[in-house]
Amino acid sequence: MIRTAAPADVPVIHAMVRELAEYEKALHEAEATEEQLHEALFGERPAAYAHIAESDDGEVAGFALWFLNFSTWRGVHGIYLEDLYVRPERRGGGHGKALLAELARICVERGYGRLEWSVLNWNAPSIAFYESLGARPQDEWTVYRLTDGALAGLGGASGGRTSA
Repeated sequence: MIRTAAPADVPVIHAMVRELAEYEKALHEAEATEEQLHEALFGERPAAYAHIAESDDGEVAGFALWFLNFSTWRGVHGIYLEDLYVRPERRGGGHGKALLAELARICVERGYGRLEWSVLNWNAPSIAFYESLGARPQDEWTVYRLTDGALAGLGGASGGRTSA
């Protein structure tokens, strides 16, 4: 049911990224191209990894796209799950759980200390699913993000530069 993504999967991963963005009411923010995803997943220095969930009929049911993070407190890597998506017509078939179980297996096998992800506060079905697996929200943390003009402004400021 779960396999490592291959270069030929990039078009369907890209399509599902857009489906997820539409579900999350943010399709206008989904700017990544197939070429960017291919480079990120299969380029000379991959920045991310992906797994595909297939149904019994061989059709792609969903995917998980993830990358490594690092905990200075634990001193080991972890996995940050960027996207977990199962197509609506395939939900309830165990694909989401199987994708998370595969990532948990990778964590255990490699000695990683955490498997983390974010979920929108309004996404009650996903929250209930994650909590049914034993995941718990980290309510004491607030995510901050710099993008677009704010990122360019700070990145271009002389105070943010370091000398070699």
